[in-house]
Amino acid sequence: MELFKKYEFNSQEQAESKIAALPHDTDDEGNEWLIGNHTIVKLGHIVTQEGVYEDTEDGDIVEVTLPVYADKYSVDVLWRGLDSSPYGWASYEITVEGNGVHTFLGRNF
Repeated sequence: MELFKKYEFNSQEQAESKIAALPHDTDDEGNEWLIGNHTIVKLGHIVTQEGVYEDTEDGDIVEVTLPVYADKYSVDVLWRGLDSSPYGWASYEITVEGNGVHTFLGRNF
């Protein structure tokens, strides 16, 4: 069973804290991984409005309008073996049209 969820956090630090609080395991060499084989993709502050750029006559590219970034820090997770978000994650869940800016290969949101 796999569960694809999208989340928005107030900051990168908050997202990192939630990820760090998930159950982890460590091997003899100190390598750490998530228990459950979940896949987490940190998308960061996604672009909500593309910037505008123009080519100049001398071949340079000029930024006409800056891109606009979301205030929230986005994370996509493919949970394995869960039928709902872990405790403390549900309040950060979001829904988007289509797949948003990211999907896991072969899986639609």
